[in-house]
Amino acid sequence: MPEDRSRSLLELLINVTREVATALDLRTVLQRLLFAAIQHVGGERGSIVVMDDLGKPVDATIVYGKQAHEHTTQQLLDTVERGLAGWVVQNRKPTLVPDTSKDERWLRRADDSVDKSGAKSAICVPLMARERLVGVLTLVHSVPNAFNEEHLELMQAIADQASVAVLNARLYTESQRTARVMSALAEGAAAINTSLEMPDVWRRILNQTMQALQVETVALALIDSETSDLVFQAAAGQNSGNIPGRRVPNEHGLAGFVVKTGRGMVVPAVAQDQRYGEVDRFGGIEMRAIAIAPIQSQGKVIGVLEAVNPISGAFDPDAMVVMAGLGSLAGTTIQNAEYLERIQKAHQHYLELFEDSVDTIFITDWSGKVLEANRQAVALSGYTSELLHAMKIDQLHEVKWGKTGKNFEILKNADECNYESELRRQDGETVPVEVHARRVEFEKTESIQWILRDITERKELDALRNDMTDMIYHDLRSPLGNIVSSLEMMSTLMPEEETLTLMLTIARNSTARIQRMVNSLLDVNRLEAGHQIVDQNSVDPVALVREAIRDVEPAANGRQQKIENKVTSVYPLIWVDVDMAHRVFINLLENAIKFTPVKGQIEIGAQNDGTFIKFWVRDNGPGISPADKERIFEKFTRLRGGKERPRGLGVGLAFCRLAVLGHGGEIWIESEVGKGTTFFLTLPVAQKKVTGQLRRMTGRLTLKEN
Repeated sequence: MPEDRSRSLLELLINVTREVATALDLRTVLQRLLFAAIQHVGGERGSIVVMDDLGKPVDATIVYGKQAHEHTTQQLLDTVERGLAGWVVQNRKPTLVPDTSKDERWLRRADDSVDKSGAKSAICVPLMARERLVGVLTLVHSVPNAFNEEHLELMQAIADQASVAVLNARLYTESQRTARVMSALAEGAAAINTSLEMPDVWRRILNQTMQALQVETVALALIDSETSDLVFQAAAGQNSGNIPGRRVPNEHGLAGFVVKTGRGMVVPAVAQDQRYGEVDRFGGIEMRAIAIAPIQSQGKVIGVLEAVNPISGAFDPDAMVVMAGLGSLAGTTIQNAEYLERIQKAHQHYLELFEDSVDTIFITDWSGKVLEANRQAVALSGYTSELLHAMKIDQLHEVKWGKTGKNFEILKNADECNYESELRRQDGETVPVEVHARRVEFEKTESIQWILRDITERKELDALRNDMTDMIYHDLRSPLGNIVSSLEMMSTLMPEEETLTLMLTIARNSTARIQRMVNSLLDVNRLEAGHQIVDQNSVDPVALVREAIRDVEPAANGRQQKIENKVTSVYPLIWVDVDMAHRVFINLLENAIKFTPVKGQIEIGAQNDGTFIKFWVRDNGPGISPADKERIFEKFTRLRGGKERPRGLGVGLAFCRLAVLGHGGEIWIESEVGKGTTFFLTLPVAQKKVTGQLRRMTGRLTLKEN
């Protein structure tokens, strides 16, 4: 009766629902559903393939009689792509196959051959839950035409009743899987980041990988920055001792493929994978299955993580997710460990330089309190390290607050300053020092570094030079004046005899050079002391240059050199101290003569730049190196060179700089080694042309020429 049939069907569905609803584990639900379908519909075997939301197979259960059988990933793919189940998945319709030998949709396997089980009968229905395809259910009977439309309807009713339970079990399994992955990654992150010492980092990464994946052996390799080869740094597990140090050439083997593509891989059977080669083997290990994940940092692959031979025989579906997560964690931690190593090395290097420096170095906070002092600071100050740490920097030397700023504001903004001061020793003595202070980061805190360079020898040398200058000026100027006066008188008393006149001229030129040197020494001291140039007049630059050339011509002729004078046009008058300006041009010309080779060429020229006239003196001598350009205008400085390099007192160019700057002008050089040197200087144009002064100046110059 239809009523009895409906009651039986309802009882069946209630029983099926009770069977599958009392479990949440996906495999358990699938097995119970299959057993119930075989029991109530019939058939010898059945299968359920579970699909994810993208329509891809994620799990399956196969039952033969009362026994569940394992399946492979390839079997799943074949079933949903080419088999009867694949047709149902694509069309989302149930189907009945009375005779599998006559239906092209049936995926024939070895047992479908005539000499084995032969033709069969099959039912295949979709599992639909909330309008979503969650899987496909198939029953197979060994006898053709064993199933009919009633069986199909019953099968569909069971599938409809169980679909929601299958979906819930799949979602539960996925959530459990996600929880396991997140738990493994969280535990991995906590363990891996416990230390930043590189060997500890490697060991913790390997331990977490082995624990999460339950494998026999794990290994970690990093890319060699020079060769791009993979070099195994560490390994753990069975027979792992011979792995560290192994090299995998760039882009070779499975590991090289992972580095190249940036994607991990799981190889369930390495013997069947054509990509597996000799470079992938580990000595003493029979490799059956392997999972390789890239170690990445800041979007760049820096190495690989390998897991070999899962203890269960096969990797879990989540293995690569876990591996990829651990690889990402490992990359970040390894990069941080490398940064820490570099910082530690740099810090150690700084401490070594700090302690071994020949200069006195203090580190203070922004209140001036001494935080650190090197060995030289202890030795020079005479204080112990403990006493220095209880002192402030202004107790050790006179801080030039104009340079550092009150409360060191200038140092905070400008970073550094320089000045000269005196270090106060514990015994009451003082040591002249050159102070260089700058803002630094010390022990993760902004601080001030004070370098106090002992300049006792320089000060003593400066004092000696000053004494020598005073001696030259005071002890030589008066006798030199007498010599000049005597030579002038002799020139009027001596008969006009050529030899005597020549000797007298030589004597007068030599004394003039000595006078210029003495006056230059005096002017250097005055200008360095800040004295202003007050005796300025309007002067014709053409006459000034012409007289300077005349005074140096004997020296140039002696070296067969030619001086080309290009200061021949009409120029505005310049506002200068005549004697100083005259000596500036003579010094520059004599310098050019000194460094220009025999038969060389010297040029002096000028150009009107408006408020200034720019002069230049050019030679074709050996040139000046960039290092010497910075010091050539320093007092008592002589250029480095061989024995043949001309020597001098080192005052002439220092005087030129001070004299030109004292007039408000500028002086500089342009030079290339081996191609000569050009000295440039600017002198101010006279704003008021005093005709009487010009007339007197021109008359004086003309008188000197006569």
